[in-house]
Amino acid sequence: MIQSAQRRIVAVGGGGFLLDDTRFLQEAYLKSLCRATQPRVLFLGTAAGDSERAQLKFYRAFTELGCRPSTLAFFPFDMRRDYAAAALDADLIYVGGGNTVAMLTVWREFGFDAVLRQAYEAGTVLAGISAGANCWFEHYITDSIPGGGTQAGLGLLPGTFCPHLDSETWRQPMLAATQGLAAGAGENVCVLYENEQWVEAVQDRPATLAGGPLCMRRSADAASNAALEHAAMRPLQPAPTMKDGN
Repeated sequence: MIQSAQRRIVAVGGGGFLLDDTRFLQEAYLKSLCRATQPRVLFLGTAAGDSERAQLKFYRAFTELGCRPSTLAFFPFDMRRDYAAAALDADLIYVGGGNTVAMLTVWREFGFDAVLRQAYEAGTVLAGISAGANCWFEHYITDSIPGGGTQAGLGLLPGTFCPHLDSETWRQPMLAATQGLAAGAGENVCVLYENEQWVEAVQDRPATLAGGPLCMRRSADAASNAALEHAAMRPLQPAPTMKDGN
């Protein structure tokens, strides 16, 4: 009997290489979830208009980790490139932050939302920060519309998600007001889902920052209007290097 591929998504609330964190703890965690030891990692910077600066940060982080990085830009769109093949060939797809609403509009116009679903079902790890975390859920809380609000995502994961939970005061009450499954990740917090189920939350918050990391959720076992609960978080540790051994 052929086993179906393990489906994994990591929603990043904040931090990481795009915020100039050169410890690359989040990125090493993502690499550890891939099937390959030198994974092909694809960066989608659509939400920020395919910023060259973000792409350079991406290349630095994942090259240093021994991955095979590449980028896929929609601005400008390259008619000579097979966008579906680029996504389906990747072991890990990382989506950067920016305007979630605009990003999803572009993807849907090009049919790229269906490509991402196909990659996910084939076992490609999907991940991203802020807009790149929002997009995977049925609904997400965003500042990409006037006054902030809830919008429809790709629906690969159930419930409502909110990034930056501890850095903008309006976010937590808006998430608490939702119904059903909900999850929110603060800065330096990542949430792992496998086969559409919550697995764990991890954090890499630097000790120099005031306050502790924040992750909250309303699980499937709770009433649809139950209060959000604090989720346990496992701290990420630096990966051992050759010089650490004997």
